[in-house]
Amino acid sequence: MMTRLSESTVAVVGGGFGGLSAACYLADAGLDVTLLEKNDQLGGRASRLKRDGFTFDMGPSWYLMPDVFERFFGHFGRSPEDFYELEPLDPHYRIFFKDGDEVDARGDGDHMREVFESYESGAGEAFDEYLETSQHHYETAMEKFVYEDRSQLRDWVDPDVMRAAPIGLRLVGSMQSHVEKYFDHPKLQQIMQYTLVFLGGAPNNTPALYNIMSHVDFNLGVYYPRPKESTERGTGTGGIGAVVDGVAELGDQVGVTYETGAEVTGISRAKDGFVVDTVNGEYRSDYVVSNADYAHTEQDLLPTHERQYDDDYWGSRTYAPSAFLIYMGVEGDVDPLEHHTLVLPEDWDSHFESIFEEPGWPDEPAYYLCVPSETDDAVAPEGHSNLFALVPIAPDLHDGEEVREEYREKILADIADNTGVDLRDRIVVEEQFAVSDFVERYNATEGTALGLAHTLRQTALLRPSNRSSAVEGLYFTGSFTTPGIGVPMCLISGEHAAEALLDEQG
Repeated sequence: MMTRLSESTVAVVGGGFGGLSAACYLADAGLDVTLLEKNDQLGGRASRLKRDGFTFDMGPSWYLMPDVFERFFGHFGRSPEDFYELEPLDPHYRIFFKDGDEVDARGDGDHMREVFESYESGAGEAFDEYLETSQHHYETAMEKFVYEDRSQLRDWVDPDVMRAAPIGLRLVGSMQSHVEKYFDHPKLQQIMQYTLVFLGGAPNNTPALYNIMSHVDFNLGVYYPRPKESTERGTGTGGIGAVVDGVAELGDQVGVTYETGAEVTGISRAKDGFVVDTVNGEYRSDYVVSNADYAHTEQDLLPTHERQYDDDYWGSRTYAPSAFLIYMGVEGDVDPLEHHTLVLPEDWDSHFESIFEEPGWPDEPAYYLCVPSETDDAVAPEGHSNLFALVPIAPDLHDGEEVREEYREKILADIADNTGVDLRDRIVVEEQFAVSDFVERYNATEGTALGLAHTLRQTALLRPSNRSSAVEGLYFTGSFTTPGIGVPMCLISGEHAAEALLDEQG
C-alpha cells in the first residue's frame, strides 16, 4: 500500500511510459511531481511523426495485455475507456513466409488449430496444450512475479514464492527448447516465438518463461487505440500515441507538471536533495526518478562516485536490437497487407545471428510492416496509405547514408517480392530512423530500440534494480529495470519505482 509524503518534490527524468506512470502514482500520493522530457512531445520511444496529413507511431504500435492498462487506470478510479477506445483487430496479424505461404493469426481457436494441423499432424491439439500452459504461467507470473516487485535476491528466497513458480517460470532453459517440445515444424515454432522480437531476444537466448506471450497473443487479443473524439481524415491521433495522450491526461488530473524541451544534462546530490541540471537551467528536488536509459543515467548524468555500475558492466550487457525503420506515406491501397504484417524467411537463425553473434545488416531479413490506415482513415489523407517497415538490427551498428540507402532498396524489393505490394513508385512521404537516430533522439544506449534484452542472464532479479544502491533518494523506471521491455511492463515499472520511493521515504 502506498503511503503519503506531503510537501516533497520529485523530478522524473524522461517522459516514456515508465516516467509517465511513476509520475502519476507519485502525484496521486500527494507529492509535487515535475516531469522533465528532452523532446518536444511526451511518450519517449512512443513518439509520433506527423507530416503532410500522415501520422505515424514512431515506436511501439501493438496494444497488448489490455488487463495491465485496466489495472493501471483502475488504481486511479478510472478506466482506459475514459481516455481512448479500443478496436479489436481481426486478424491479429498476417504472416507472409518467403516461400509463398500465408497465415492469418486470429483469436479464433478453431481457425488456429486448423492452421497448425495443416502443417503438422497433432499440432492442433499441441496448440491447445501450449496455450493452456501459457495461460497458467501468465496468470502466475503476473500475480507473483510482475505486479510484485521482486528485483532483489531476498524477494525470491521465500518458500511461498518458490512454491508458486512452476518449472516453466524458472530461469532454466530457452524458448527454443521449450517450443520444440510441442512443435517440430519450423513455421509453427516461428509463429509461437515471433513475439521475442518485442522482448529484444532470440529463441536460443530468451528464457522459457516467456511462453506467456502466446497467451497474450492468442487469448487476450490485439487492439488498436482510438481517441475518444472522432478525428478527420489526415489528422489522426490514434494508435499508441492515443495511449500516451491518455496517460498524460491522467497525470494532468492528478497534478503532474510536464516540461518538454527540457533535456537533463546532469544529476547530483545536494545538501537538501538533488540538483537536476537541464538545458533550461537548474531544477531542485527532494527525490529523482529516472526514466532515461539506465546506462545513460549512470554513465552520463551522474558523477562517477554516485554510480552503481562501471563501464565494464554496461559494456558486458546484451542490449535489445536497434531497428531500421522506413515511415512511408503511399498513394493508393496496400492490399493484401494487414494492420500488422510479418514477413519471415523459412529459417530466421541467420537474422538473429546478425543481431547477437556477428553484428551486421541481415542478408535475409525478418521484418514487420505496420499499416494503421487499414483500420484508421484519419492517419492518412484520402486515397493514401500509411505504413512503416521495421527491420530489427544489431545495436551499435554503423548506419551511414550509403548503407541506409542500399538497405532501403533491399527492403522495398523484398516487400514487393514476398507480399506482392510494390511501394517504390508510390511513396509521397518518407522518413528513415535507425541506430544513430535512437542515440540522438532518445539517448539510447548503443542505439537500442527497446532497452536491456530479456536474455537468460538479464531477467527478473538479474536486471538492474529500480533503487539506486549508491544514492539514497534516486530511483529508476523503464525498460532497463524490472519487470522489463514493452509498454505494459514499463507502466508496471513506474508503479514499482513509485512504491519503492514511497515505502522507503515515507
